[in-house]
Amino acid sequence: MSQASAEAIADTSFLVDWARYRRRDLLFQVFDVVYVPESVLRELKYPLAVDWVAESMASDKMALFTETAELEGEARRIMAMGRGRPLKRIDFPEALCLAAGLRFGYVVLTENGGAYFAPRVLGLNVAVWRAFELLLEAWRRGLVEDLAAELRRYEEETLHLFRRRDWELVCRLTRC
Repeated sequence: MSQASAEAIADTSFLVDWARYRRRDLLFQVFDVVYVPESVLRELKYPLAVDWVAESMASDKMALFTETAELEGEARRIMAMGRGRPLKRIDFPEALCLAAGLRFGYVVLTENGGAYFAPRVLGLNVAVWRAFELLLEAWRRGLVEDLAAELRRYEEETLHLFRRRDWELVCRLTRC
């Protein structure tokens, strides 16, 4: 079983959903540290997520990501690239996560459809995961025994439903 092995950067949509999940510490078994950009902190209003992020930062599981002018420029470029494309709008905090992921090799954690599909639509060389990919990775590492049951638990606790295509993949992988 593998320990944490990478770094990630999370946007608001991911943090709000993940904060509702009882097994949210799985995140820190997959990643050494999860960065939270300043712009995401400003957007974060959901009390449970605010408390969880603060506790995680205090215990060094999360860290503040300081935005630079260079990365802000790259984020704005990514936002502009998305305009006029068949892509859900990418707001600044998500674009900043994508820019940081590109620059530093972080996995971008999001539930934003525009950010999730940006690598394919815009040709960006960055890994973007939703809760689905994170739970799939946790299962691959042996941190989750029953993937389908864990995904159902996540849906029930967060009220975030996975796509039918995701469930079809789970059935192929687990032979359900």
